[in-house]
Amino acid sequence: MNQPAAQASHATRPAGDANYTRGAALPALLASRILILDGAMGTMIQRYKLDEAAYRGKGNGERFKDFPRDVKGNNELLSITQPQIISEIHEQYLAAGADIIETNTFGATTVAQADYGMEDLVVEMNLESAKLARAACDKYSTPDKPRFVAGAIGPTPKTASISPDVNDPGARNVTFEELRRAYYEQAKALMDGGCDLFLVETIFDTLNAKAALFALDQLFEDTGENLPIMISGTVTDASGRILSGQTVEAFWNSLRHAKPLTFGLNCALGAALMRPYIAELAKLCDTYVSCYPNAGLPNPMSDTGFDETPADTSGLLKEFASAGLVNVAGGCCGTTPEHIAAIAKALAEVKPRRWPGQYRDAA
Repeated sequence: MNQPAAQASHATRPAGDANYTRGAALPALLASRILILDGAMGTMIQRYKLDEAAYRGKGNGERFKDFPRDVKGNNELLSITQPQIISEIHEQYLAAGADIIETNTFGATTVAQADYGMEDLVVEMNLESAKLARAACDKYSTPDKPRFVAGAIGPTPKTASISPDVNDPGARNVTFEELRRAYYEQAKALMDGGCDLFLVETIFDTLNAKAALFALDQLFEDTGENLPIMISGTVTDASGRILSGQTVEAFWNSLRHAKPLTFGLNCALGAALMRPYIAELAKLCDTYVSCYPNAGLPNPMSDTGFDETPADTSGLLKEFASAGLVNVAGGCCGTTPEHIAAIAKALAEVKPRRWPGQYRDAA
């Protein structure tokens, strides 16, 4: 999948930019400074202490009042039932300095929504989520600081590479084709809602990611519009491997054919334990590197579920940046607008990572 400049878009134009095309400004911005990604959506939603009735849309209509299954915890549904909350969260991250915000669609595929019996809502979830993020970005964009919507494409709760049954290594609970169809449906709705780029994230199984990338390739061919792609995996433990067994080098080599705009890691280990793997990717990748870790390791006694303060996380990411390792930095689980504000401030004057042949390759 080549990533040429994006074609003219039907997405809403950022304020003051008459020449806007989706994602077209990102490569130049990445070459000039470190871009800031937003922080955790789930952590912020938890602050609202929503109950079952709120998830069903209490105060915003009675559409899901009699839905036969519990829906509390289905954060993607909130883009339909509590859109003002999702908009508030997006705007808090934008006010904190985020250049890129993710849509509230991490689990908005038919594969993931099957857990709630809400597969038929997937198109609406993605479309409404993208519209909310688009509106927030348009509100905060200026000619000097454009903001971008990343269509968030999560890994789903199923793995195409690993058996769910220890007694049957050949068993699978999802197929490549099922994943491809689910990802295509999600991505099409995100594109229709006005996203600027796609973020295939928290990858624990490279085969799942390949299905997502294949779906995106088909979508670009069908629509004639190529959007930039960010790819981000998750190293699950100190072995330095993703769940399906690949080292970060193997992970990169398995997906580099997609020619992503950025490639990196998120979630899992937190910044301190993630550093050697980000350093390895920084040496390997002939594209921009992203890093958005959890706020340390989980701690159920903490208000956010994680221990690191904004000063902790921003200090670690500043060290990464000063060492020439990253081009995009942000936060994953446990991070908040306070974390993102601290990261944006800490990295404001740090030069972005460069790699050998960067400008030769771009010529």
